[in-house]
Amino acid sequence: MYQYILSIHIIFVVCWFAGLFYMVRLFIYHTEAQEKPEPDRKILSDQFELMERKLWYIITVPSMVIVVAAGITMLILVPAWLQQPWMHIKLSFVIGLLVYHFICQNKMKQMAKGIYKWTSAQLRIWNEVATILLFAIVFLAVLKDTVSWIFGVVGIVLLSILLMAGVKIYKYYRTKK
Repeated sequence: MYQYILSIHIIFVVCWFAGLFYMVRLFIYHTEAQEKPEPDRKILSDQFELMERKLWYIITVPSMVIVVAAGITMLILVPAWLQQPWMHIKLSFVIGLLVYHFICQNKMKQMAKGIYKWTSAQLRIWNEVATILLFAIVFLAVLKDTVSWIFGVVGIVLLSILLMAGVKIYKYYRTKK
């Protein structure tokens, strides 16, 4: 039974992250559409709002609910996992991911009201936060106690620096054109 629940958990983690990654990409396009003249801005904004709503409520939210339900089910089936230090850290990152999820939901609602608080560059950096959370959660789940926390922390910091450098380099070449 555990293996089936684990399989469902992994499948919907992939779906959830796909939704989160694409959602923020839509936010970037939606924000950049505000620089267009009318009627292009209105047409694009309406289309992005529709795409964001469908992606969020048809794929992203249901996937998140299934991931959380499957995760809780696995912890009920194997309660000893809750005694493991790596699981406490993993669950902390999962809580961070849930916070990320609901911040994205708030952004979607703000944009639907015509409120654009973040630039496209800030949204590109925001998109990398999900990547960092994904790396941390997967490495903790796979390596468990074999991971050296020092190397893990250094690895996450280096990954963050590389991702931010990539965003800056991309912005440089994008604005150079």
